[in-house]
Amino acid sequence: MTQEDNKTKKTRYSEEELQEFKEIILDKLEKARKDLEMLTEAYTLGSGNDINDTSPTFKVLEEGHQVLSKEENSRLAARQHKFIKNLENALIRIENGTYGICRETGKLISKERLRSVPHATLSIEAKKNQYKDQPMKHNYEEDKRFKK
Repeated sequence: MTQEDNKTKKTRYSEEELQEFKEIILDKLEKARKDLEMLTEAYTLGSGNDINDTSPTFKVLEEGHQVLSKEENSRLAARQHKFIKNLENALIRIENGTYGICRETGKLISKERLRSVPHATLSIEAKKNQYKDQPMKHNYEEDKRFKK
């Protein structure tokens, strides 16, 4: 049996490989939690820079900017929270022996993909098929704007 045959018949990663992925995930999880904490503080505490002593026009503009910044930070925090949940779910898959197995094809997801996207549940092949099956979204309003 050649090395190529072994690779195609492999159905799960070894304990050593899973440990490598676990370390990658734990590292990303630690960074993600710190980022989430900073984002949460940014939209709950505010900047601390007060604008009470500035002109009324500037004050209105500044308050509008603060609202947009808080909304954006809130959106980013929600996205970060989702990323953390995905990483935590990947740790669960490592523990129950299903990590690295594509949920569509049942084949192993490549190590390269898992190293860059450790919470991936789809192989590149399955991800491409997913996009192929979705109809392209088209914004006709944008087309009108560019035709002027």
